[in-house]
Amino acid sequence: MGEILVGACSWTDRQLVGSGWYPRGRRDAEGRLRHYASRLPVVEVDSGYYALPSRRNSELWVERTPDGFRFDVKAFSLLTGHPTRAEALPADLRRAGLGPVRRGQAAPALLDEVWGRFAEAVEPLRKAGRLGTVLFQFPPWFAPGAASEEALEACVRRTAGWPLAVEFRHPGWWEAGRADATWELLSGLGATAVGTDMVQGLPGSLPPIAPVTRPALAVVRFHGRSPDWGRGGKEDRFRHDYAPAELAAWVPRLRRAARQAEELHVLFNNCCADVAVRAAETMSALLTARRR
Repeated sequence: MGEILVGACSWTDRQLVGSGWYPRGRRDAEGRLRHYASRLPVVEVDSGYYALPSRRNSELWVERTPDGFRFDVKAFSLLTGHPTRAEALPADLRRAGLGPVRRGQAAPALLDEVWGRFAEAVEPLRKAGRLGTVLFQFPPWFAPGAASEEALEACVRRTAGWPLAVEFRHPGWWEAGRADATWELLSGLGATAVGTDMVQGLPGSLPPIAPVTRPALAVVRFHGRSPDWGRGGKEDRFRHDYAPAELAAWVPRLRRAARQAEELHVLFNNCCADVAVRAAETMSALLTARRR
């Protein structure tokens, strides 16, 4: 049985900070992370999607967390073909005028520079053994097909030596008749397939599965079950407080995945107030109770 690490997809979310989960005296940048790491063993750096992470922050994160703690870093939006605002780029790259950023497209010089800076930023985590994975969450229009497979292969070449995880948002990747091919593709690339829990019955709904394509690591992300998924703001899309019964139903599936992987990361992305960290603590307790 592999080790199961349960956590949330942010420790700096404004609503979490204001929820009271962090005690008095632990609400500054250092105090928040130290407190989080004393309660949960893994966290996703969701902010890496919105802006390039910095090497200095990674060094501080290493200093402020114990051995065995894991950071799963979400890849910058430009690296997964998402629309990227110019304001999200470092000021010197904006001034350099390396080319416009459009949906799924960026000038080669800009893309090369961003890849290099992202790699430099996460290196302290990798070197210290704190980097759980780099999560590449591809957009809903990243559909199965030759072009997408070529893009995945290019991503694997760029990330040689990194632990790589892939989450698809297009439901075609895991639909009946295609799932086995997707499993084989990611397994052949040495990439971790990310399983998901989300609301069902919508056009973009992904099935509740926990595929294991890489023996070293499996990942499952819980997005909540809001019926407003796919529309509205963040609070609308991720507003869901998991009931204990909803979490308990996942325990057998997670334990099966853990039997196939050295490490399993279970991450809660329903980041509204403190519901994600509370769900993580509840899930951790459920998994521990079932081991006894």
